[in-house]
Amino acid sequence: MAKQERAARTRETLIRAAAEVFSEQGFVTASIAAISRRAGVSAGGLHFHFESKTALARAVEDRASQAVRRITTDRWGVAVAPAGAVDGNALQVLVDSSHALMALLASDVVVRAAFGLCADVSHLSEIDLRRQWRLWVEAVTRAAARHGALADGLAPQDAASVVVAATVGLEALGARERDWLAPRPLTRFWTLALPRLAADGTLGGLAPEGSAGHGSAAHEASVPD
Repeated sequence: MAKQERAARTRETLIRAAAEVFSEQGFVTASIAAISRRAGVSAGGLHFHFESKTALARAVEDRASQAVRRITTDRWGVAVAPAGAVDGNALQVLVDSSHALMALLASDVVVRAAFGLCADVSHLSEIDLRRQWRLWVEAVTRAAARHGALADGLAPQDAASVVVAATVGLEALGARERDWLAPRPLTRFWTLALPRLAADGTLGGLAPEGSAGHGSAAHEASVPD
């Protein structure tokens, strides 16, 4: 059992080290030697767990996908649930999830690296985090439309396009300038966007800064050190 636990810890250390190196250097420049040095693991030990740099990148993407899923579908169930399954205003669910995503990106290098990998032309991602997020947003805006939470005449796809463009834009900017991942830029976006997105009479019940307790979701979802 102790041997298995050590192997699991070594694997997680390698995934985090790979994420750090990918985040700093990109996939094509990152080397197995740099990753093994960062992890404090020999090259032989690295290859015992991962056969290649690509295998490491896919492990990073898998861990990040799990973390994003914990703040979206695992928490709310909107993407797979029928109409009526959303508890409360679907737009607030979207606001809270977007804040949780930014907090996750700010705090977890594995998630940051995985988003970077899906945009890296030198690496063919098996898991596209930006697509995963887009599909989630589209599912929530459809739920909002079903619940009468969207402004009259606003198509769910149009609402989703605006939200995805803004949030993925903040993610991309935050890859190099971490201030973009702070709560203020996203709160400003929602303050501007919600009056155009929300149905009459519902705006007063929405919190562009996120509802109480939303930040705990990102903390629980992050990959442990």
